[in-house]
Amino acid sequence: MKAFTYSRYGGPEVLGINEIPKPTPKANEILIKVKTSTANRTDWGFLKGRPWIGRFWSGLFAPNNPVLGNEFAGMVEKLGDKVTEFQLGEKVFGYNDATFGAHAEYLAVSSNGPVAVMPSNLGFESVVAGTEGAHYALNFIRAAKITRGHKVLIYGASGAIGSAAVQLSRIAGAKVTAVSHTRTMKAIDQLGADRLVDYLTEDFTKVGNDFDFVLDAVGKSSFWQCRPLLKAKGIYASTELGRGSQNPFLALITPIFGGKKVIFPIPTINKEDVLYLKNLMKTGEFKPLVDKIYPITQLQEAFAYVGSGQKIGNVVIRVENSFS
Repeated sequence: MKAFTYSRYGGPEVLGINEIPKPTPKANEILIKVKTSTANRTDWGFLKGRPWIGRFWSGLFAPNNPVLGNEFAGMVEKLGDKVTEFQLGEKVFGYNDATFGAHAEYLAVSSNGPVAVMPSNLGFESVVAGTEGAHYALNFIRAAKITRGHKVLIYGASGAIGSAAVQLSRIAGAKVTAVSHTRTMKAIDQLGADRLVDYLTEDFTKVGNDFDFVLDAVGKSSFWQCRPLLKAKGIYASTELGRGSQNPFLALITPIFGGKKVIFPIPTINKEDVLYLKNLMKTGEFKPLVDKIYPITQLQEAFAYVGSGQKIGNVVIRVENSFS
C-alpha cells in the first residue's frame, strides 16, 4: 500500500510517499480502509521529535513508527478472528496514538480501543477531527471537575484543543470566556462562548478574578501570569510543560498550600470517550472546527501550515483516491 513515511525527525521535508506492507489485522483488530485523517499538533510533535522527553515514546534517535496520523475515519475492510462488535463495510472513526498510521491507505487498530461506528448523519470529513483536540480538552475539564455554574477561561480558543474545550465546557454547564486573536473571532463566535476576548486589543489577564478554571490551550502563558484571574481555590492548566518544565513541578507543589493550584493531567482516551464524543457530534452539541482540507499528496504543505501556528481548529487530510 502507499503511505507517507518518515525515518528521521525534522520538518515536513522528511516526509515522503513510499510503498509499505499492507497491515494484516490480528485476532482482536480491524483493518480499516482510510478515507480521511488529520494533521495535528500531536503528529507535529512526533514529526519534530519535540519536546525531547517525548522521544521516550516515539523513539530516542529515530521514529519507532514510520507513518503518522493518529485520527482516522474509514470503512472496515477486514475483521480479526475474535472481533464481534464490528461488521465489514461499517464506517468507523477513532484515535490511535499508540502506533499512529492513518496517513496511509490502510490502518489496523484494536477493536477494543478508541474506535467506534460513525454517527449516521455525519461524513468522513466532518467526524475525523473529533478526537485529538477533544480528548485533550476532555481530560483537562474532567481533571478540573468542571460542572454547572463554574466560570472557565480558555486561552487559545481557536485551536483544536481550545475550540473543543470551549464547547465541552459549555456542555458541562460552565460559563466560558474564550480568548483568541482578532482574525479568529468570527470562527470561534460559533462555538457558544459567553464572552470573546481579543488578546490583541484587550489584556486577557484583566477580564476578571473569579474564574474557577483557566486553561491555556496553546501553552503560551504561565501560572504566575494567570494567577490573578483565579478564585481563591481556582485551577490553572496548560497544554505545554511551560518554561523550565515548571508546570508538572507546580502541579506537585501548589496543591500542598490549599489555594490556587496547577494541574497537569496525563491525557488518556478509551472507547467510552470516543462514544461520548460520537453522541455529542451526532446531536450537533460538539462540532469539530475545521480550517483547511488537503489531499494527502499535499501532506507536507498541510504540516507546514500546522507548524506555522496559524491554523484555526483542525486540518483534515483526504486519503482515499488522493495518492495518485
